[in-house]
Amino acid sequence: MTNIHTFGELRASRYRLRSVKDEMRENLLASIARGERTFPGIHGYDRTVIPAVHNAILSKHDVILLGLRGQAKTRILRSLISLLDEQIPIIEGCEINDSPFQPSCKRCRRLAAERGDDLPIVWLHRDQRYREKLATPDVTVADLIGDIDPIKAANQRLTYADEEVIHYGIIPRTNRGIFAINELPDLAPRIQVALLNILEERDLQIRGFPVRIPMDIVLVFSANPEDYTSRGNIITPLKDRIDSQILTHYPQSIKTALQITEQEAWLDRPGGATIEIPPYIRELIEEIAFVARGSELVDQSSGVSARLTISAMELLQSNLERRGAMTGDKHVFPRLSDLAMLLPAITGKVEMVYEGEQQGAEVVARKLIGMAVAKLFESKFPPVERAGVSARAERSRSEVDHDDLDDMFAGRRARKPAAPPHDEQRPTAKSEPNYDAVLGWFVEGNKVTLSDEQPFAQYLRELNRIPKLSETATKYVSPKNEYEQAFWMEMVLEGLHQALRLAREDLDSTITFQELMKFNVLRTVK
Repeated sequence: MTNIHTFGELRASRYRLRSVKDEMRENLLASIARGERTFPGIHGYDRTVIPAVHNAILSKHDVILLGLRGQAKTRILRSLISLLDEQIPIIEGCEINDSPFQPSCKRCRRLAAERGDDLPIVWLHRDQRYREKLATPDVTVADLIGDIDPIKAANQRLTYADEEVIHYGIIPRTNRGIFAINELPDLAPRIQVALLNILEERDLQIRGFPVRIPMDIVLVFSANPEDYTSRGNIITPLKDRIDSQILTHYPQSIKTALQITEQEAWLDRPGGATIEIPPYIRELIEEIAFVARGSELVDQSSGVSARLTISAMELLQSNLERRGAMTGDKHVFPRLSDLAMLLPAITGKVEMVYEGEQQGAEVVARKLIGMAVAKLFESKFPPVERAGVSARAERSRSEVDHDDLDDMFAGRRARKPAAPPHDEQRPTAKSEPNYDAVLGWFVEGNKVTLSDEQPFAQYLRELNRIPKLSETATKYVSPKNEYEQAFWMEMVLEGLHQALRLAREDLDSTITFQELMKFNVLRTVK
């Protein structure tokens, strides 16, 4: 129909005028009936957020998405464009996209009266019908709604009482479309008040003009719950007028998180060495974010964005590229020593509570990486008895039961029957005898120094110095090649370190594993 250029031709074509909400509702129902994905690129929301958004659209609601950072709120809002008609007719030259069937502004009403069926029209593509504004403290009512334009009044020799001196803001210029405001609580309360009429009465009032301009518009918002307390809040009348409040969330499984990272991270890069990042290392990167979302050192009210793992994966890829260029290796495979280079992706995206701030962002980031590595180790290898566990168990046997102490202080001398020892009820998991052989080699004063900058041959040679290490890795993991073999050998060392059986010293880009007791003595002397 885009070959129609006048109102008369449009009317003769039997074009059916619909409101924006009716348009989105009907297009959504047709899309669902065809089995199409209405929000492509959005993962993990199929049974939670997306059905709620569908219901809000079918109910012709204005919507606010409430969730922590990095939960695809803005992407969902921008995806609403696909529910609009591809083209709609508007009066040519109209600032507020007036329909030729129902002109609203003074200029269009005058033109419609003068030209009749010859009223010129143009077609507006759906991409031009979506606009958004990031709420910042300097946003004014004039920016959103409009104001009097003294320059227009002077040029056209109009009085300030004339409706045509109005300079429309971004909301009326999005008439017959979708307007989004991101981070709504950052808007000053007096600016939020200016939205009340549009949300409820669906009209526009500017300054002291007695005219009311009807608006056919869908208003959608995004907000972070943290904003309610730290930077601002949403005024109660505005919250009351927003029909649907939908809560977003982080990926609930590693599989979903992997889909997001694979989609967003820039990993398909030209040239250089062949870089292989196996699935279990990709899962390890995702596990860092999951560990952070459960850590007591991280401020959970701020959230841990999905951008953390996207940035971390890109940094890992870049570090492998750098090593390939530096060493000349044709095939580059990740190492645990590469994970230290992911710190810039973590420290800037994780907010700490007081205890975390006392330790420092980098220390907390290393702990999060260590916890994620420990989970991967536990999923592949037998447990390592942590240093000091046996001693603590012996002490716990001789401790007085707290209930017995209560009885003594209350004057009740009769003691309760002794509970059976815990060790008899819960058998200890079987450990790996090769761990002792590995630790024994370090007890003799040996050290291993690994680096993310070592050529692979040197890296593997350093690991092969340790007896029984290669045998342990092969026994439980069955690596496919020598690159995987080296990775899992380093993983065994890291598992022993996480169990406090080996000391690990990080210096620049090198990691040194050595016997724990001697390391502590040397550190004390220094």
